[in-house]
Amino acid sequence: MTVHLQSGASFGPDFPFDFDRWLRHPAGLGEMPPERHGEEVAVIGAGMAGIVAAFELMRLGLKPVVYEAGHLGGRLRSQRFEGTEDIVAELGGMRFPRSSSTFFSYVDALGLPTRPFPNPLTPAAGSTVIELEGEAFYARTLADLPPLFSEVASAYEEALEEAFSFAAMRRAIRARDAEAVRALWEPLVRLWDERTFYDFVTTSDAFQRLSFRHREVFGQVGFGTGGWDADFPNSMLEILRVNALEFDADQHLIVGGAAKVPHGLWRKCPDRIAHWPAGTSLATLHAGAPRPGVSALKRLPDGRIEVTDRWGRVEPFKAVIATCQSWLLTTSIRTDESLFSHKLWMAMDRTRYMPASKTFIMVDRPFWRDKDPLTGRDAMSMTLTDRLTRGTYLVDNGEGRPGVICLAYSWMSDAQKMLPLSVDQRVDLALAALRQIYPTLDIASHIIGDPITVSWEADPNFLGAFKGAMPGHYRYNHRMYSHFMQKDMPLSERGLFIAGDDVSWTPGWAEGAVQTALNAVWGVMAHLGGHSHAANPGPGDRWEELKPVELGD
Repeated sequence: MTVHLQSGASFGPDFPFDFDRWLRHPAGLGEMPPERHGEEVAVIGAGMAGIVAAFELMRLGLKPVVYEAGHLGGRLRSQRFEGTEDIVAELGGMRFPRSSSTFFSYVDALGLPTRPFPNPLTPAAGSTVIELEGEAFYARTLADLPPLFSEVASAYEEALEEAFSFAAMRRAIRARDAEAVRALWEPLVRLWDERTFYDFVTTSDAFQRLSFRHREVFGQVGFGTGGWDADFPNSMLEILRVNALEFDADQHLIVGGAAKVPHGLWRKCPDRIAHWPAGTSLATLHAGAPRPGVSALKRLPDGRIEVTDRWGRVEPFKAVIATCQSWLLTTSIRTDESLFSHKLWMAMDRTRYMPASKTFIMVDRPFWRDKDPLTGRDAMSMTLTDRLTRGTYLVDNGEGRPGVICLAYSWMSDAQKMLPLSVDQRVDLALAALRQIYPTLDIASHIIGDPITVSWEADPNFLGAFKGAMPGHYRYNHRMYSHFMQKDMPLSERGLFIAGDDVSWTPGWAEGAVQTALNAVWGVMAHLGGHSHAANPGPGDRWEELKPVELGD
């Protein structure tokens, strides 16, 4: 088993509850009354949130019934290149920060190996080329770049400290000091909910002392994982969470593909399980495959929720967890309006999903490791640029094995430029852009197999890559995140629980999907008469103590 030591932990800041410690506690998450054992609970969506929810419901002795309209794994989608066993294009999540402690609990339980992701200016990348306005810079560390880039990085660090007492916040999160985290975070919610990331950058003293060029460079190539300009319109709170939780650092890839995590949980037989015999897995409970996608949700007169799948099969459930992206509940799934309050419908409808596009090729070998005989530099490097490719990542799968190049990874308007184009057109455009940076390198001569691409906004099961909260969206996020606490809701709204990274405070990160799935599991457990163990209280048990600050309407 691979054991991962976190440099930080995904602890709050909005709801500072120890999810990974609740998950790892020897007492388990809780228990159900014996008469509930074997009771079916519908789980809509087999992405990371859905699979985690189903896995933990199964361990409690319930019978999850998983519905999936597309790919098991959702946006942990590792598409295998034809003719290979484990050479993949990571179309969704591809880099996972070690601070994602709850997510890595499952990675560890499955014994999956990981290695550092080849982000810019990291040892895993080897070398990095930053090219802006036709001028290219080659570097292995930040110190190799012109002073402008260090000034940008230092200005951002200074701005975070100036506005947020950032070092103290990180220490509190690492120490899992809930009281200290809340004391630092709650005033910031009131100050920054309605202000954008770009507003923060432009009004900070650190950046005001610098030029527009510095802000432009920060947006185009940033530091760490790349440029930040696609996030400039977002609420600053969303960016601050990423930085405070260290999601932007120490990122790893899952060897053989991120989809191994949900697929592994689908097949895993837990060592400890209530009711079910040894050898039970989600796969065995489903005869090998999830049910088809859901087409309708309806409240029945007896209080149960009727689920209809795309082929017309109808089944009632006392509890349902919906992990699909919230827009689908108003588009492809006919959902009774009464199942949610009008305020929750408003929150879900106001969710704003960010477009994202990736294009991959498989190459005969990691040729970028070749050295230029004149300069001694790598033939090609991890590349950040203002051209349409934006970020180009190089994945070395080992000696004697094909390599993978993510030719282009872009968001928002840059991703929309790719939307109407075929995969071959996308590759041609990316190669043409990279040719301007590496004029003597024939990348195309190394391509083997067919390229792979994705535009998440074009996928009818997603309609976008992930949520990007706008200024003023904190109240909406609060309504969605707190939905698992249902004891004070009208009976007509109970029993249907939402989960997924877009319900979380950290959209776009697997950790957010996992944590909201565990919230929903607690919610179902409580709804059906179960409870957490006294020695291991769950998120709902500690809600009043730790709940997010309420801004009011």
